[in-house]
Amino acid sequence: MFSFKKNKRERILPKHIAIIMDGNGRWAKKRSLPRSAGHIAGAKTFKNIARYCNKIGLEYLTVYAFSTENWKRPKEEVENIMNLLRDYLKDAENFKDENIKVKFIGNLEPLAEDIKELIKKDEDGSKDATGLNLNIAINYGGRDEITNAVKKIVAEGISQSEITEQTISDRLYTKGQPDPDFIIRPSGEYRLSNYLIWQSAYAEYWFSDVLWPDFKPKHLEKAIDDYNNRNRRFGGV
Repeated sequence: MFSFKKNKRERILPKHIAIIMDGNGRWAKKRSLPRSAGHIAGAKTFKNIARYCNKIGLEYLTVYAFSTENWKRPKEEVENIMNLLRDYLKDAENFKDENIKVKFIGNLEPLAEDIKELIKKDEDGSKDATGLNLNIAINYGGRDEITNAVKKIVAEGISQSEITEQTISDRLYTKGQPDPDFIIRPSGEYRLSNYLIWQSAYAEYWFSDVLWPDFKPKHLEKAIDDYNNRNRRFGGV
């Protein structure tokens, strides 16, 4: 676990931070802008925060980019979000020197073929990176993830007596990764929204009224400082 000195005391950096990137639409509405402007601003914030996490030595960052429920949004808004994803994937070549390993988690099958091809290219191109492990959750839902894991267990013919928590964890999208220690949700909402519901069993939570496009490294630093003031007992005393 990464740690460093600040104000003469040791500060511990979580191993894995997960963020619900929320508030893009409300950010745009406050400025009398189309919702697409909020998503563009939110995408810029995502890049800045991911780079900052890599800079300070965070090992894992998982961001909630598009949920299984987000397909219910207006068609134009969904298309705008998918086009932003395309732009990010096409631009990924320019950030190879940042040493960030990218993985997309979720049910990728419904995505457009060109997006799936770009995702594979991005993952393959960053697979040897040794810096931040960045998970981008696309068409992701926690219940859907657990349902898929159960289907895999049944398909593999694993008997009831052989099933453990690890059996399930090994069939989730985050297989082989540590569970998030810390989940951050800006925008003034206080719910998990079907995000990493298996993996977050012992996570600490941090909520903020700041809308995602306005979220800055200083807010992340404040969150990490608050994390350091938590007493994590994991059921003990």
